[in-house]
Amino acid sequence: MSGSLRIRAARLVGVERRDPVDIGIAGGRIFGLEPSAAGRPKRAADEELDAEGLLVAPGYIDLQINGAAGRDLTADPSSIWDVGAAIVRYGVTAFLPTIVTSPRETVEAARAAVLAGPPAGYLGAVPLGLHVEGPFISPERAGAHDPRLIRDPDPAFAAEWRPDGGVRIVTLAPERPGALEMIQELVGRGVVVSIGHTAATAGQARAAFDAGATAVTHLFNAMPGLDHRQPGPVGAALADPRVTVGLIADGLHVDPLVVGLAWRLAGPGRVSAVTDAIAALGRPPGRYPLGTVEVVVDASSARLADGRLAGSLLTLDRAIRNLRAFTGASIADAIGAVTTTPARLLGLAATHGELRPGVAADVVLLTRDLEVVATFVGGQPADRAGSAGEG
Repeated sequence: MSGSLRIRAARLVGVERRDPVDIGIAGGRIFGLEPSAAGRPKRAADEELDAEGLLVAPGYIDLQINGAAGRDLTADPSSIWDVGAAIVRYGVTAFLPTIVTSPRETVEAARAAVLAGPPAGYLGAVPLGLHVEGPFISPERAGAHDPRLIRDPDPAFAAEWRPDGGVRIVTLAPERPGALEMIQELVGRGVVVSIGHTAATAGQARAAFDAGATAVTHLFNAMPGLDHRQPGPVGAALADPRVTVGLIADGLHVDPLVVGLAWRLAGPGRVSAVTDAIAALGRPPGRYPLGTVEVVVDASSARLADGRLAGSLLTLDRAIRNLRAFTGASIADAIGAVTTTPARLLGLAATHGELRPGVAADVVLLTRDLEVVATFVGGQPADRAGSAGEG
């Protein structure tokens, strides 16, 4: 579809106004929001979509996804576009392809894939830059990362990592030699630094936050637990209003009760729901790659041979519904965990994460039960899964 689009009579998520609205889209951006009313003159549009009875939300942003549709982003960085095309059905319009601990050549291949841009005719979620998860992590908390590839922070290894060079988030362990200097350098270039896969104490985590780190990768997982005498990185993060915490809200990585506690402590606006999904997302049980390791997948989980969790099978729309169930969050706050919160963390609030004139026309239409009906990326219909009818 080219030209303009009018989405008619949808109900906005997360605003006080409850009346249906019409959303005007042209040139890949939203140009107008106005009350929808019978008898109101229609603005001319090349296409009109009747969304009566549906909710409308900003497009979802996944800050941590390793693969989907049988494709692993670390094993094959060129599959970024295949993964992006696969995840729009879950409401995802933007994502950070995540590269786990790897040789430098792998990260460089992934950077090149992002910077080369999409293939002709691409209709899928847009990569906003990489999430480079490792290799500057703790061997003690490697999780599913290949311990043979872990190393101390190395400025030469990360010399080209910056947003305009294809890297948005770097996960590292702040207790590693040279980590604080690396945090300061990356943050100075505009990269978001997240602590994770770490054995850090609370003091070491606080030092990382003081150096400029502003996030934690999959809170509770691959790090010391919260102890009343040794609060560790979990306690330091939850207590620090500067820090956004990523949570894998699948009910396996973090117990629902603990998800609820973290939500109460951090509050809406500091929790970013992520999937940490692997290549098995959308595929049957079997064996799938995660970087250089093999993951065994059954109907509900992805695990290493020793039984440890290794990524997830979670979709981002399911994560929102789980947040609602685990925390009692409002629809607006739960959706904010995959829209406004990640956009703000990335410094992209001016263009993503909200529905208002001037922002990217990344839009999701939802049922009242938060099932995805249709996804639009830049105003283009990337996926229409359900019953929205065209007028």
